[in-house]
Amino acid sequence: MKNLFNLEGKVALITGATHGLGMAMAKALAQHGATLVINGHTPSKMELAIEEYKKEGITAHGYLFDVTDAAKVAENIEKIEAEVGPIDILINNAGMIMRVPALDMDPSDFRKVIDVDLVSPFILSQAVGRSMVKRGGGKIINICSMMSELGRDTVSAYAAAKGGLKMLTKNLATEWAKYNIQVNGIGPGYFATEQTAPIRVDGHPFNDWIVSRTPAGKWGDPDDLAGAVVFLSSKASDFVNGQILYVDGGILATIGKPRE
Repeated sequence: MKNLFNLEGKVALITGATHGLGMAMAKALAQHGATLVINGHTPSKMELAIEEYKKEGITAHGYLFDVTDAAKVAENIEKIEAEVGPIDILINNAGMIMRVPALDMDPSDFRKVIDVDLVSPFILSQAVGRSMVKRGGGKIINICSMMSELGRDTVSAYAAAKGGLKMLTKNLATEWAKYNIQVNGIGPGYFATEQTAPIRVDGHPFNDWIVSRTPAGKWGDPDDLAGAVVFLSSKASDFVNGQILYVDGGILATIGKPRE
């Protein structure tokens, strides 16, 4: 059974892995034997990230490129495969959100969110998928969201993108299953990250709302994603395709945890 989750000899590319949930998932893959390639777009953040991985005994190969630029993506995928090795696992994690009421959102901002959260996973999947098809296998994991299933105030572009990403996942799985490529998604719930630290305090309205609406009664720990990403990256999921695995403490399974 242990061999089902062994990623030794596999090269994994994780976009947006210089911090947060991307970094947590990247560490989990490396700890299970994968050779790590991380993407970012800020040199200073990349340097800090490489050092952070080093502290845990992980060698991370860092590549800076804009995930929305198809030419740059193709150029860097070719470079990664020449310098590190063929990409066996792709995690489309890079993303952004703009919290603006729909009536006030500029269409150019709406398009920007769609480009990063939906178009870029297509660009990366297509670029990596070409070589996966030739080699006869691979794993692609799209980081979706609870907004792939439901809406919320002020996140119309994000929800539209993540809903589209869910369906892109299913469609690519349908097209590429015959090449032994599994395309699945992970939908994180609300997680305790550096970005959410300012609102994760007792008495903050949003913190109280999350805790009261999540059956588990708490925020997720980034390490809670480890099992899901390793499973979907490994042989253990070879007959799992086109699925979205929600790691959300049960929030999507209910209309809301009753206040006690």
